[in-house]
Amino acid sequence: MTTATTRADDRRISPVFLGILAVTAVTGWATWTGFAEQPGVAVFLFVTGAWIVSLCLHEYAHARTALHSGDISVGAKGYLTLNPLKYTHALLSIVLPVVFVMMGGIGLPGGAVFIERGRIRGRWRHSLVSAAGPLTNVLFAAVCTAPFWLHALDGVPLEFRFALAFLALLQVSAAILNFLPVPGLDGYGVIEPWLSDGVKRQVEPFAPFGLLLVFALLWLPSVNQVFFDVVDAVLRGLGVSDVEASLGWSLYRFWE
Repeated sequence: MTTATTRADDRRISPVFLGILAVTAVTGWATWTGFAEQPGVAVFLFVTGAWIVSLCLHEYAHARTALHSGDISVGAKGYLTLNPLKYTHALLSIVLPVVFVMMGGIGLPGGAVFIERGRIRGRWRHSLVSAAGPLTNVLFAAVCTAPFWLHALDGVPLEFRFALAFLALLQVSAAILNFLPVPGLDGYGVIEPWLSDGVKRQVEPFAPFGLLLVFALLWLPSVNQVFFDVVDAVLRGLGVSDVEASLGWSLYRFWE
């Protein structure tokens, strides 16, 4: 089995991740109970912590799926420890996504685990490795919105409710962006194994600029409006109103 070649230390959860998880839990409790003097600060720390946790799980899903698909190198690289400092580009996977949340409330796709694709056999496996990350965001969004679509909001404090709504917006936006079939994003990774060699050679030079192109387009008001209309439509389908997400965004930006 491929997992037999990974050492126990390669799979042990990192203290860094556990620390982030602890901060998320404590600030989530503070948001729920109203313990913090400034609820916005608690919401900021809770959402930021939960967002980083989801980024770690996103990358872990890529790595774990790659491991079971044949790339046994991911363990030695530290990808199975959930430690964000082990990622190939910690700046792209952690720092920039947090900055984009603070600036514009957009779930920037992370993407910094190096998968040795040559070890993986079969197009379906390659596609699944790419899809595993954004599918994690989909699952995270379902968990965040569960109180809404289960109609189980009785007794949930408003600040916590709005924080969950904003966190769900981040997960939905990240999933949508990741699934775009643009070179450099996971959506392209899903379809790439099914493309001809000629098409892949033509697309390859543009891969490093795919994410930059997407976010340049999002600066255009018309594109931005369409994108968030889609995000809002998905959230409404999950029982979350755009007003609740907007109030969560306002609480998050406590410094304004």
